[in-house]
This record gives sequence, C-alpha cells and structure tokens, in this order.
Amino acid sequence: MASALTDKLSRLVKQMRGQARITESNVQDMLREVRMALLEADVALPVVRDFIARVKDKALGQEVLGSLKPGQALVGIVNKELAATMGGGVADINLAAQPPAVILMAGLQGAGKTTTTAKLAKHLIDKRKKKVLTVSGDVYRPAAIEQLKTVTAQAGAEWFPSSPEQKPREIALAALDYAKKHFFDVLLVDTAGRLAIDEVLMAEIKELHAVLKPVETLFVVDAMQGQDAINTAKAFKEALPLTGIVLTKLDGDSRGGAALSVRQVTGAPIKFAGVSEKIDGLEVFDAERHAGRILGMGDIVALVEQVAQGVDMEAAQKLAAKVKSGDGFDLNDFLGQLQQMKQMGGISSLMDKLPTQLAAKAGEMDMDKAERDIRRKEGIICSMTPAERRRPDIIKATRKKRIAAGAGVQVHEVNRLLGEFDQMRTMMKKMKGGGLMKMMKKFGGMKGMKGMPGMPF
Repeated sequence: MASALTDKLSRLVKQMRGQARITESNVQDMLREVRMALLEADVALPVVRDFIARVKDKALGQEVLGSLKPGQALVGIVNKELAATMGGGVADINLAAQPPAVILMAGLQGAGKTTTTAKLAKHLIDKRKKKVLTVSGDVYRPAAIEQLKTVTAQAGAEWFPSSPEQKPREIALAALDYAKKHFFDVLLVDTAGRLAIDEVLMAEIKELHAVLKPVETLFVVDAMQGQDAINTAKAFKEALPLTGIVLTKLDGDSRGGAALSVRQVTGAPIKFAGVSEKIDGLEVFDAERHAGRILGMGDIVALVEQVAQGVDMEAAQKLAAKVKSGDGFDLNDFLGQLQQMKQMGGISSLMDKLPTQLAAKAGEMDMDKAERDIRRKEGIICSMTPAERRRPDIIKATRKKRIAAGAGVQVHEVNRLLGEFDQMRTMMKKMKGGGLMKMMKKFGGMKGMKGMPGMPF
C-alpha cells in the first residue's frame, strides 16, 4: 500500500533506530520529515497535526529519554500512534441479530461497492460459515445488477433478482422476505452510487436504512482517492449511522491518506480492506499490522496466514509420507509445488508482506519474470505424458522436442526444468531419515538456531 509513504517512513525508521541519543532537536527534525510524508500522502491536516503532537509529547517524555535504545523506542512510539490513528486493533463485523442480519453497502460510484459486496459474501461464507444472499438496489445501472449476479456466483453465495423497473424499497423488502423464508443468515444489500453526493442519493439510502434496519451500514471508499475519499466518507457519516468502513484498492500505488485519516475524521472504524482484485481479496483490517506495513516492517502474520490458506495440507502430508517411505519424487509432485505457489497468490503477493529490507533484497529479482517462469514450467510439465511425469528418466532428445513444441518453448528450457527437478529430487532424498538437518548444518543454514529448544544440535 502507498509505496511512496512507506518508502519515506521506512527510511526514517532506519535513521531513527540509529539514534544513540534522543534530543529535542533530532525529534523536531524527524517529526518535520514525518509531517511532510503524511501531507504528501494526502492525510487530512487535522489528523497530521494531532498525530505529530502525540508523537512529540511521548518522544520527549521519559519513555524515550530514559531508554537504553532510544532510537528503537521512538520507532515503537510512531508505530503505536499510527495504529491508534487508524483505530487500534480489529473492529469485527456485527452479526448479532435475528437472521437474516442485514448489511447495507453504501458509497459512490466507482469505489468498488459491487465487487466488495461479493468479496464480503465470500468472506462470510468461508470464515464465518454463513448462508449469504445478495441483492442489488442500483436500478439506475442495469449493468450493476448483472455484475452483482456474476460476482455473487464466483463467491458461492445466492443472488436475489431485481430489475431497473422496480423501486429500491420494493427490491429491498422482497429480498428481506425471501431471506427470511429461506433461512439465510446474512442479506447483503448493494445500493446505488453517484459520481458525487446529491440529495436524491442520500434520501434513497436513508429510506433503505429505515426500511431494512441493518445491523451494519458499511461505507465503501476508494483508498486511491486521497483527500476526496475522506470528505465523501464524512458526508455519508453525517447522513447515515455508519457502523464501519471498507477501504478498497489498498494494494494500489496510492498516496494512502485515506487509510490514515478516515477513522479519525468519520469516527467509524475501518473493518475491511480490499487487497487484491480477486474474489478472496478482502482482509479484516488490523490497524496494528497495517501500521507495521506502512513503516516498512512488513506483516509476517498476514504472510503466514496467506501461506497457510494457500497450502493444501492433505497434499503436503501425502508428499511428506511419499518422501519418507522412499518413493521417488516425480514431476507430478514438482507440478504440485508450482501450483501451490500460485494458490498463495504468487511471488509478488507474498513479497508485499515482507519487511522493507528483505523485500528490497528480493526486489532485485524481476517478479514478473519469476511468475512468468513458473507459468512456463507448468506449461512444460503439462505437455508431458503421464508416463513421462512419473518416470522423467525416459525423457530423451525426441521426447524433449515434442514437449518443447507442445509448450511453445525451446528445448533448452525443457532441459533447464529437468535440471531443476533433479536438484529438488536430490534434496528430497537427503530429507529422508533426518538428512535435512545434516544438509542445513553443512550449509550453515541453521547456525542462528543452534541451542534453541527443540533443535537437535
């Protein structure tokens, strides 16, 4: 998110950590840089002033001045105050109501409201095990109704039909009645948007709110809009009792001011963040973890969650058992490893959650090239026969030419893939019988873990 803001603040974090002694002078210098970085990122001026005042007050207090490592203490204060600005911790969605719990989605046109409705449906189905119904009250854009139908199907939820001839109030009441009769847990109502706020839009959504009495009224706002996003959120908050905010396009190269401002300006908590265009690209917003990302500290918790979610544990256990039993690691297994990487969201998605220093080292790689390389390898293996995948040793010159032609690559790329496969197969053989520990010790890979509990060396 907000690469420009992250770059500036992560550089400052590095400088601050190196401070052996904190004085009023170097705190002022640091805060000046922070102020400029926040203003350039389109953070609202009142929010910047309040943030700087809080950091200054704590930085010049005993908390830092008496610390043995004042630079690190100062970084901790900035991190803590960033999280506090965005609300601190997690604000969970409220489903404590007689089913169906109604969630009203509000926002301007183009903020990603319809897609977010489907993403939220997917989240509620997967994470909360709820039966979800969606309906569109946007009678002004027939395409919006069809779009919701399509993305709802992708999310695995049910869609309630509506048409441009109907009134939004009629649609909402019919959908609510259907949801009650068919025992749905949640009803998600997508509403009409405009390019700008107007009286007709506000009157319509107020009426829907009065009719449906939703447990949650979520305002969907585009994080890339900067200051405009904050002003729009404020206007909706004055018109509706907003219970939460969803920030979309947080993965974009935006200024990022909305993420830091919207909580303090509106008083409504940020509940979700759109982090990719995929149907599962919606995260519960955690202010503390997001503050770490902004400061270039990465989000290792999110990285672990993403990997765990993408890994097929059953397939991983089968592979482990296969290697342990001495059965050969074949190209089907190799293909499975490549597909696991894709399920995790690809290399670039994982990189985004690494701390800045690690990401910078890995960033020397061409991520697009690396992901193309994975797809090319997948294509080569898919061009092989089942027998060739099981017994790679039978792949000689003639077969290599046929495989290369089928995958649309050169023969030398087939040779390279087979070479990489051989290296992995050799490594798998060494893993059998505790050989992995010996191999890691040989290469010095576990020196830092020596003496730790549970380590057999």
